[in-house]
Amino acid sequence: MTADLLGDAERRMQKAIEALKQDLNAIRAGRASSALIDRITVEYYGAPTPINQVASVTVPEARLLVIQPWDKKLLVDIEKAIQKSDLGINPNNDGQVIRLVIPPMSEERRRDLVKTLHKKSDEHKVAIRNIRRDVQDKLRDREKKKEVSEDELKRSTDKLQKLTDRFIDEMDKIGKTKELEILEV
Repeated sequence: MTADLLGDAERRMQKAIEALKQDLNAIRAGRASSALIDRITVEYYGAPTPINQVASVTVPEARLLVIQPWDKKLLVDIEKAIQKSDLGINPNNDGQVIRLVIPPMSEERRRDLVKTLHKKSDEHKVAIRNIRRDVQDKLRDREKKKEVSEDELKRSTDKLQKLTDRFIDEMDKIGKTKELEILEV
């Protein structure tokens, strides 16, 4: 009877985990990754298009990202989009490709990134807790309508709490891994 609500909660919590991973991939950790530019878009035939859909993005070295657009006319647009972004990296355009040299991060910048990481992690934990609260409300409504017994409500609430704890722990592990990556010199 309540398995449908718990299954829905688990799916929604898994989506929150995926969203956290995607957000954390965008945080620069001192080494080049194509995920750094995933959220940067460029105007292409009148539509904002992610750079990785109009160019090949490669990582030839640990601190170098090379962007080679399929249409050379996009070089300037891609360069401007990167400059406008919050990456803090100045692109080098040689007329064929754009090179992004990832500078080593200062200790202060690393600390700022860790603060950003914690903020994003907390936002996603709030999403998990909101899902829990939503499902708890639905369980109470079913109990009021006499669709589930008090005992079933208690068991389902306990299962929901264990599910929530599991996903919060997973978020903590993901956050710790990213934090170590950021602080690594």
